[in-house]
Amino acid sequence: MNDKRKEKNQTLKRLNILGIGNKLLLVFIISVFVIGVGLIVMIAQDGIKQVFKQNWGLILLIVLIEFIIFWIGIIMVYLTSVQLGIKMRIIGIVCGMIPIAHLIALSAIIRITGKEARFEKKKLKLNKKRRDQQICKTKYPILMVHGVFFRDSKYLNYWGRIPKELSQNGATIYYGEHQSAAAVTDSAKELAARIRQIVEETGCEKVNVIAHSKGGLDIKTAVVTTDIAPCVASITTINTPHRGCEFADYLMGKAPQGLKNKVASVYNSTLKKLGDDNPDFIAAVTDLTASGCNEITKLTENYDYKNAGIYTQSIGSVMKEAASGAFPLNMSYHLVKHFDGRNDGLVGEDSFQWGEDYTFLENKYKRGISHGDMIDLNRENIDGFDVREFYVKLVERLKEKGL
Repeated sequence: MNDKRKEKNQTLKRLNILGIGNKLLLVFIISVFVIGVGLIVMIAQDGIKQVFKQNWGLILLIVLIEFIIFWIGIIMVYLTSVQLGIKMRIIGIVCGMIPIAHLIALSAIIRITGKEARFEKKKLKLNKKRRDQQICKTKYPILMVHGVFFRDSKYLNYWGRIPKELSQNGATIYYGEHQSAAAVTDSAKELAARIRQIVEETGCEKVNVIAHSKGGLDIKTAVVTTDIAPCVASITTINTPHRGCEFADYLMGKAPQGLKNKVASVYNSTLKKLGDDNPDFIAAVTDLTASGCNEITKLTENYDYKNAGIYTQSIGSVMKEAASGAFPLNMSYHLVKHFDGRNDGLVGEDSFQWGEDYTFLENKYKRGISHGDMIDLNRENIDGFDVREFYVKLVERLKEKGL
């Protein structure tokens, strides 16, 4: 509890610094405009030489004050803002040396950081208001299962800011901790072992599984092919390719075998160094193809999850256009669209639905909701879609179901 309070205080401190920096920049840009207009009027009346001759001391003082206000403000927002990102920071530095462009860039920085400070403080107030309700304190803990090519890391959370938000609202969180790339049946065995470990060590009896992308295939296969079903209360798949990816079939079919072997070798050797026991790039990708998922479907489609006491649901989302998503999914969007239709940058819309309930997300704004957005990959506050609050409400519904 003390750690959570300390973390909250640090967050509030960061937001306060961000807010102050934002206000200083706002004061700077407004005062520059007002002073500039004033100088133009004075110069028009008395001439530029006369104005500077009579007011050089005052002008120097004003320049010094503006200089101090600007640099304190820009340093504060650069050090504390999450939403500025690397790209906007670089733009700010480059444009800072270009007249007019530097004011345009500064206006964008002020807008982004001001919006961030207001939004995050609002979230803090919301969580404080409902803290005692513990709306995410489910009967069984949450097991979050990552997708392919990622690992659960202590320092770079696959799920972004989502676990922290759930914890602040009462959730108990665990992670799958399985390898980054393996055949679905192998990942299923790893997850089954992880679930048994959690149940035995904590006595929680069951877990609620929230699985993203390939993780959804892994966990539903684990239930069918191992003895883990009694330890699973619910399965929620997030943007999982239940019917596979046609574009993956195309790539696997067209890519030269030598290239595939080379990529696989580099990936497997690298991930072994990072902690995977036996990563298998080719097996993982093959199981994500439409033909590979068809085999998984044959294995799992006749299993009665409901009769086994497991609630199942699925979530899916789409991007509006390539420009509505962040790199690299904006690069893959058109390829996926050609083969799979509307998609989230990796998975086609027709592949998402599975289980008793299905929720389809489509942002009313241009931004769209990509495969990565669903796990807060870029830690971005998206207009029209608050990913952290979405997961809070998702887990709250699990709690309401008695899970």
